[in-house]
Amino acid sequence: MFRGVNELALDSKGRMAIPTRYRDQLVRACSGQMVLTINALDSDHCLLLYPQPEWEEIERKIMKLSSFNKQTRKLQRMLVGHATECDMDGNGRILLAPPLREFSGLNKDIVLIGQGNKFEIWDQGMWVTRRGEWLEGKDDDKLPPDLESLSL
Repeated sequence: MFRGVNELALDSKGRMAIPTRYRDQLVRACSGQMVLTINALDSDHCLLLYPQPEWEEIERKIMKLSSFNKQTRKLQRMLVGHATECDMDGNGRILLAPPLREFSGLNKDIVLIGQGNKFEIWDQGMWVTRRGEWLEGKDDDKLPPDLESLSL
């Protein structure tokens, strides 16, 4: 399980260093082989980073859906079409492909957020803005029924 918020910086080549606390887990889980794609599920322009086995399971499910449904086809095009394999190098870095950096507005300062089976990668300024909106209650949607009984 990946969790936590990590402030990082991209180097001049667009590489991100995976925080040390995740590296061993990623080597065990996927030999450092990961898949990076865009978040096509909402309007947040962040990237999603999956260990390759996790991604392959999701990809299989997505591709089994009917392509006759416009929304499904759009999701297939966006998520699978932008999926890019990236391998962690000996220094624990991965290269974020230029089209993906452009999509998410990544420049230098970024935020890596653990989300259980994956990570989200955000431009730091965008993350601060969106987090502030969520904390202020903007974008307040009704709680789904399956969360109403959750106690924290």
